[in-house]
Amino acid sequence: MALERWFRRKRPTRGDDDASPTGLWLKCPGCHAQIYRKDLIGNLYVCPECGFHERMPVEARVAMLADEGSFERWSGAVMPSDALGFVDTEPYTERLQAAQSKTDRPDAILTGAATLEGEPVALAVMDFGFLGGSMGSVVGEEIARAAERAADEDRAFVSVAASGGARMQEGALSLMQMAKTTVALEALARRRLPYVSVLTDPTTGGVTASFATLGDLVVAEPGALICFAGPRVIQQTIKQDLPEGFQRAEFLLRKGMLDDVIARPALKSRLAGYVRVLRAGLASCAGSAVVRDAALAAPSLDHDDGAPASDGEEALQRATAV
Repeated sequence: MALERWFRRKRPTRGDDDASPTGLWLKCPGCHAQIYRKDLIGNLYVCPECGFHERMPVEARVAMLADEGSFERWSGAVMPSDALGFVDTEPYTERLQAAQSKTDRPDAILTGAATLEGEPVALAVMDFGFLGGSMGSVVGEEIARAAERAADEDRAFVSVAASGGARMQEGALSLMQMAKTTVALEALARRRLPYVSVLTDPTTGGVTASFATLGDLVVAEPGALICFAGPRVIQQTIKQDLPEGFQRAEFLLRKGMLDDVIARPALKSRLAGYVRVLRAGLASCAGSAVVRDAALAAPSLDHDDGAPASDGEEALQRATAV
């Protein structure tokens, strides 16, 4: 019993303001160099020696992306509940309370409005520190609300994913969020507004299989683990060695599953440029798309009886020739 209590005891955590002797210096997981904590924070949580990208707190992420003073918080009104009365080693309600106390937010998501180098955007940033960034009912609802509100306010949508996948304590209710977030993105598509998805370490499971990989552009940070099932699961299943860097951002970029891998110091300017280009491109093609849709719905002029063309191909050719 004493040994069990030792393993279950609450361990102290070190925050950004930790001034204890053990909290002043950190060892880089990439190159194992000793880094002064304030230097790491000042370098956007990127190792100054080897460029390893540490996981970044949500507030620091928002401060990095949003123009100063422009962020207006949207999320926070929806609270999680324990609909299934789930208990494993401890009740789900206790896990939620501990995560809420640690992060000072209701769930693993922060959304809001901001400007990105002057471009109006909606931001949705996932918090891996809240139960591994798992997507439960609240996360799905907040992302759906943010996407729909972005469409209503004529904003581009930028999401930053960091997640272990669907939240097991909510069962099928969690899996339903994959469909909910996917459908919500249609509001942006109908308004021809850009959606840029940023994948950070790690982005896995149901988040990868839903909104995180549905952006007009999908980019990632260097070294990010991006997958549905993890590499150990795949290796144990197929009984084969995996390629070097398997399921990391650079590997996926080479395989065509990502549009770009962007180092964190350059992320804000690159995202702003992408949003501007996408806005201009989507706006310029909106008029021709309206003509094309109308042509497909209209009856064919080649039929004396006014019956619509069987497949719309001739009408489409006339519309695109205008």
